[in-house]
Amino acid sequence: MTSAHEDDRVRLHAVVYGLVQGVNFRANTQREAVQHGLTGWVANRSDGTVEVVAEGARSRVEAFERYLYRGPRLAEVERVDSTYDRASGQFGGFNIRY
Repeated sequence: MTSAHEDDRVRLHAVVYGLVQGVNFRANTQREAVQHGLTGWVANRSDGTVEVVAEGARSRVEAFERYLYRGPRLAEVERVDSTYDRASGQFGGFNIRY
């Protein structure tokens, strides 16, 4: 049984650094988010990082965040800068932004 705190809906904002573009990071991140039942988006940034916003139950978002630290097989994640806030509920799914 989970506590009410673990099921609070939260928003994760993360920036992933390293070799994270050109390795299917966005597609795999989208797949992982959908498997966790999350909403939000993922996008490449011009500086070579990947930005992620994900919302859902705290326990599911935390599990998803652990994925960001490893990424897909060809990725080489150096670090993840992340912050948590309250979920906004503004997303209908989890999309790749271009």
